[in-house]
Amino acid sequence: MCSMFALLSLHLFMYGCNLFLWKSSRINYNFIFEFQPSTALKYRDAFLICTSLMTAVVAAMVIHLVLLSNGFSPQQVDAIPGILLLMFMTLLICPLNVLYRPTRFCFLRVIRNIVFSPFYKVLMVDFFMADQLTSQIPLLRHMESTACYFIAGSFKTHRNEMCKSGKFYRETAYFISFAPYFWRAMQCARRWYDESDTNHLANMGKYVSAMVAAGARLTYAQQSESKLWMAIVLVTSLVATTYQLYWDFVKDWGLLNPKSKNPWLRDDLIVKNKSIYYVSIAFNFVLRVAWLETVMGFHVGPFESRLLDFFLASLEVIRRGHWNFYRLENEHLNNVGKFRAVLAVPLPFRDIDSD
Repeated sequence: MCSMFALLSLHLFMYGCNLFLWKSSRINYNFIFEFQPSTALKYRDAFLICTSLMTAVVAAMVIHLVLLSNGFSPQQVDAIPGILLLMFMTLLICPLNVLYRPTRFCFLRVIRNIVFSPFYKVLMVDFFMADQLTSQIPLLRHMESTACYFIAGSFKTHRNEMCKSGKFYRETAYFISFAPYFWRAMQCARRWYDESDTNHLANMGKYVSAMVAAGARLTYAQQSESKLWMAIVLVTSLVATTYQLYWDFVKDWGLLNPKSKNPWLRDDLIVKNKSIYYVSIAFNFVLRVAWLETVMGFHVGPFESRLLDFFLASLEVIRRGHWNFYRLENEHLNNVGKFRAVLAVPLPFRDIDSD
């Protein structure tokens, strides 16, 4: 449960870094996402939220340990994380105009649009958030495990077989691993329906290949001695990773153009130091491959395995935050998404956060 909050806080921190860098580079993210400048989060707000979140989590952990060391039974104190989660969920849906209500309600509205993707016209912010969810599958699985742990009353008995084994566990693991890719694929299908652009079908293929690879990896995890499934995992993961890398660099970032005046980049660049783009390409490649290694089966103990999973999940969140900057830079320069009836994205005006 603490790793769930930590991954969420890390993603918020990366988003705060994105906001700072977009603002420093004069990328008008409010216009691209169609946010209201008066209520949109500033980078200081994002940093404040993630810091407050982790402070509350660490405080809950300290209280938990202090009570255990003072003789309270685990059954008495293990409800503390559940109470903390309930407080956060209540705050998220709180209708009172406190603690960033416009941002909270915008987030809930975007999540609704993602879940019901085929029935809503896809906006930039919708598919951008759906891409974030594809990088947070470990967080979604932790959320499912946490909900099961408390709803089933396992925190009272410290017996968690139902949530960690059996048919229910396998079915929910497949569903959660597929859901973000499925939602993103449905968004691509809806955009193809609205715009008749076959590029969206090609993009949908990327997420379908990711679903196939995720399914193969989950099956192999349950049949780790099978050489056949090992080969299937290698083939499907290699195809999906190659597909994703091509789309990252060529379509989302607009790089690897052999005819560009900037070798293998693009003609228009916001970052003046060109070497940063080459380093970023290598960085994204390495982290894509590192994330692939999460399912290749390292022979370590259960505690070390959980630490390794958390470390690699954190790397994927960092990769996504890194990806976000160049994705919006490309959108700002080329306006390729066809979401607005203008030919150029205006530069942001000076606002109260400029100082």
